[in-house]
Amino acid sequence: MENNNDDTNSSQLMEEIHTNGENIKTQRQRPIISSEQLDIESYASFYTGRTKILRLIFIADRCDNPSMQLEILRMAYDVAKKGEDTYLFKEVAHRINGRLGPSYGMDLGWIEAVERRAELRKEKLENEINAYRTNLIKESIRMGYNDFGDFFYAHGQLGDAFKNYVRTRDYCTTAKHLVNMCLNAILVSIELGQFSHVNSYVTKAEQTPEALEPIVLAKLHCAAGLANLEAKKYKLAARKFLEVAPELSNNYSEVIAPQDVATYGGLCALATFDRSELKSKVIDNLNFRNFLELVPEIRELIHDFYSSHYASCLDYLGNLKTNLLLDIRLHDHVESLYKEIRHKALIQYTLPFVSLDLNMMANAFKTSVSDLQKELETLITNNQIQARIDSHNKILYARHADQRNATFQRVLQTGAGFDRDVRSMLLRANVIKHDFSHKHSRRM
Repeated sequence: MENNNDDTNSSQLMEEIHTNGENIKTQRQRPIISSEQLDIESYASFYTGRTKILRLIFIADRCDNPSMQLEILRMAYDVAKKGEDTYLFKEVAHRINGRLGPSYGMDLGWIEAVERRAELRKEKLENEINAYRTNLIKESIRMGYNDFGDFFYAHGQLGDAFKNYVRTRDYCTTAKHLVNMCLNAILVSIELGQFSHVNSYVTKAEQTPEALEPIVLAKLHCAAGLANLEAKKYKLAARKFLEVAPELSNNYSEVIAPQDVATYGGLCALATFDRSELKSKVIDNLNFRNFLELVPEIRELIHDFYSSHYASCLDYLGNLKTNLLLDIRLHDHVESLYKEIRHKALIQYTLPFVSLDLNMMANAFKTSVSDLQKELETLITNNQIQARIDSHNKILYARHADQRNATFQRVLQTGAGFDRDVRSMLLRANVIKHDFSHKHSRRM
């Protein structure tokens, strides 16, 4: 994508721990939500515009059920035909490949009509912008370039849309105009996958706080969260998603749904936050709680993880995985996030114990002892768990630091340092008192 250089630079742990995973069902009656086929119609209703079509195409490409795939493509075809993006329409029609009959084929008449109207509209916009530039009316020029950006975006020419949105910057006369330019540039950059530009324009927008209404700020946090997620900076992504205000609602459906905020933010937080952060920043976060209510599975697995109900937590994760792999923004990160969450669960599980039966632990994590042992060996090697494994008896022995001895050693070191400092001060005071100082004689 062409771009100017300026734009580029632009003891609570123990509360409910289950050492044996077999009796969880008797202790907790809350059912696990079964893994059901993704409700495509409901899912698609969360989004609008190009994002809706792109998400449907993404799911269709990964669907192994031919009848379901065709139903998804039918929905995408209907949505594409309501717009003006002939590129996306051709993509969908090509994937259908005549399997849905003549009504869902490559409608060349519709394509020609749309392209003809587009040429007329483009010519009109060019005449208008030329007139505005001749008259040197800044606001009109800004609106002209903005209309050009909207035109190219609607027709799928994202590179040209980006260039025209960015050109409006030189003609912005208010902070609100600048923020609007940034939001447009962010939208196109996300679809182009240029997330470095996303971060740049989020920063630009945040430098005009007087124009940042709650909805705008929520959109910027979402965009920053997506950029950090793409860069695999999961902790930063979690923080950004957790800052999203409830005012977002469905006002950013061309990019992200409120359900995505809960899912992305919740999983990133589980993978990177420690126990205290999980409690204060996620569970006790009143704003984020509104998003979690939209995705009960994410809410429950977070509570299960915090309460050390690992078998239940892993069940939720297992049930969610198939659908998460169909998410256009999250699919590349599912394995990494799941791995981090599981490692954190293993570490947290072992903390309160001096010794631990691997057979019982394997039951709790629904895995074999040999596989569990390999996972623990990796964590011990990486110094994430302070322990050793008795491979013969299948017991994990923790190597807890002697806190009593460590405290005494710190006290002795502090005392020695204090004694040294006092002696130095007394010596200096006596030297000054008796005027005992060595004066260097300088030879001429």
